[in-house]
Amino acid sequence: MTADMERGAEERQGCPGRIGPLPSFMAHDAEDVVPVITPTGDKMWLVRAYALGRSVLTDTRFSRAEAVKPHAPKLNHAQPVPNSMMSMDGAEHTRLRRIVTGAFTTGRVASMTPAIERLADEHLDALAEAGPGSDLVETLAAPLPLAVLCSLLGVPPKDSSRFRDWVEVLFDISASSPEEKSRRGLELVDYMEDLVERKRQQPQDDLLTALIGVHDRGDLTMGELLTLGLTLLMAGYETTVGQIGLSVLSLLSAPAALGELRRNPQLLSPMVEDMLRLTPATPLSFPRVAVEPVRLGSVTVEAGEAVMVSLLHGNRDEEVFAEPERLEPAGHAAVHLTFGHGVHRCLGAPLARLQVRIVLEQLLRRFPALRLGAAPDAVVWKDGLVTRGLSRLLVEW
Repeated sequence: MTADMERGAEERQGCPGRIGPLPSFMAHDAEDVVPVITPTGDKMWLVRAYALGRSVLTDTRFSRAEAVKPHAPKLNHAQPVPNSMMSMDGAEHTRLRRIVTGAFTTGRVASMTPAIERLADEHLDALAEAGPGSDLVETLAAPLPLAVLCSLLGVPPKDSSRFRDWVEVLFDISASSPEEKSRRGLELVDYMEDLVERKRQQPQDDLLTALIGVHDRGDLTMGELLTLGLTLLMAGYETTVGQIGLSVLSLLSAPAALGELRRNPQLLSPMVEDMLRLTPATPLSFPRVAVEPVRLGSVTVEAGEAVMVSLLHGNRDEEVFAEPERLEPAGHAAVHLTFGHGVHRCLGAPLARLQVRIVLEQLLRRFPALRLGAAPDAVVWKDGLVTRGLSRLLVEW
């Protein structure tokens, strides 16, 4: 997408200049529900309104399991496998989700605060050593979530760079072929099989070892165990990398809000929520397929047709959020859609939120004069990804 196309899309969508590039099918006028053609050439319905989006995400007539079947319309070629928790409905989804819910409770995540703060400090040391004009994505936003997830699941640090390369290809929409995605996916599965075997030989205090115990009790198949481990790693990495970079950019691009936060540090938590609303790293929900005709706003979605919710547009619905394009230091009463809604709401939301808060808190404490870099290429957006994010964010202080 060229700069002119990007600006044009932003103007059509009524979004501020920091929204970055979006897939062309998201550049529509203000209808609540619109037909779109995805990168695979399939037709889907795109839901832009907040209330309608919430209804889709909780309505059992819209099925995730149907959306991953071979004949269903697809958003791209990087789809979750059928035995993934994200691809299931009903009791099967509930069974798998219950197995891992304990790892992401508010209390369990809060207990990780000191470790995440230490990791953030280490990466901020690297930023300080690199000096003003350094890339915050490379020194902090990318390595921190990977280190956190690897620690949570028990992935050895020496394997983290390989994992990062694999995931970036799999989350890409257009810059790699289906054959390349398939090859990288098989490599990831092989890696996870090897890691599970190593954990069997040397159990540790990590989530993957705990999941092996669940499998040994007969509550998980080996295929489900492998898929669950990969799902937790992949779903939590790229999105959090994007969310950290987007949140820092959002704050540094809003001088009034930044000044208010510096005067009143207690505003950090509500302001983080509004950054999550304003700049979601995941702009779209996974597709769902209607299992019967469903009236949705002014249209009828027929059985077999697919629907996606634009979380980004729902978060900017002026019927719900006052001044929706403004970063609001005190936050909003309505709950944003960044982490989804309903039974498929992101399990890792507390962990992602904690990482964003810690990054911003420590950045502003250690670099009180932090600002965007002056170079013309200080902000470079990733293109062709399912998730939104930055490939470069140069900062000065």
